[in-house]
Amino acid sequence: MSETTTEVGYGGCDALPLDGEPFLLCVSAREPGVRLGPWITEHRDRLLADLDRYGVLLFRGFDVPDPDAFGASARALSPDLLGYLERAAPRSEVADKVFTSTELSREQWIPFHHEMSYAHNWPSRLYFYGDRPSAQGGATPVASERRIFPLIPGEVRARFERHGVRYVRNYGADLDLPWQEVFQTTDRSVVEAYCRQSGTRFEWTGNDGLRTTSVRQAVATHPRTGETVWFNHAHVFHTSTLPAEVVGVLVGEYGLEGLPRNAYYGDGEEIEDEVVDLIRTLYQDVSVSVPWQQGDVMVVDNFLAVHAREPFQGDRRILVAMSDLYVHPDHR
Repeated sequence: MSETTTEVGYGGCDALPLDGEPFLLCVSAREPGVRLGPWITEHRDRLLADLDRYGVLLFRGFDVPDPDAFGASARALSPDLLGYLERAAPRSEVADKVFTSTELSREQWIPFHHEMSYAHNWPSRLYFYGDRPSAQGGATPVASERRIFPLIPGEVRARFERHGVRYVRNYGADLDLPWQEVFQTTDRSVVEAYCRQSGTRFEWTGNDGLRTTSVRQAVATHPRTGETVWFNHAHVFHTSTLPAEVVGVLVGEYGLEGLPRNAYYGDGEEIEDEVVDLIRTLYQDVSVSVPWQQGDVMVVDNFLAVHAREPFQGDRRILVAMSDLYVHPDHR
């Protein structure tokens, strides 16, 4: 990470932004033993303004000894943390509203994404905690939407803005996460009520399976800055994320509509591979990767930045919390 020598003044800390643009402000404690939660409380208004400006805040060198202290630090900025409903990946809750980050194979890249941008509501802020950084790899790279959005060709933006993104998901133990885990209930009527409220079509399938179809936004407007950002999961759920031979086997077994996940233009037309490949490449090209240090806390504005996960070796546990639920205007 390249940093400027321009210091952004904070009491008892050094704060340095990334070189070249206002993105990712690294705030470092000058002395050991500074408890992060009380320090955030003291500087909360300034930090919230800087989060709007930079999109990502990285706190380093503070005293954050365990998941409970991490949760308290997150609550110092946003008092009400969120649960995790309509899940797209397995997680475990290790403290009150503090979860493990996505539990996928350590050999895999987790693509750049906005948390829950496939849903009708999503957290506005994300908090990550370096509980046990891995010995090799495992960073959580981030990328600025302020750089991405202008690089997306106008004709691509226009089509997505006109139609949105259609997501088709199939839940089941043999395909993807069971619906009981995704919706955190064993009661079908609760799932049906959630789907109706969120404008999601649903169909019970096979042996305790569920298929949902929803059309969501392709872009979103930041609730405070008014900026328009690219905000969807099309490149994450699209079939091209899987090897072609795997897609062939799944389609042969379950049909195209039976794939665990897929994304289309909102009008139902297939999204071209080259379009989602472009989005993936743009995110990768402008991303910033900072290796985790023990006790690091990173706050991400979920509108202004995307995040990912690099493959890793060895033991790794990065925790996450979420706050400030934003509900799409169509569902308020």
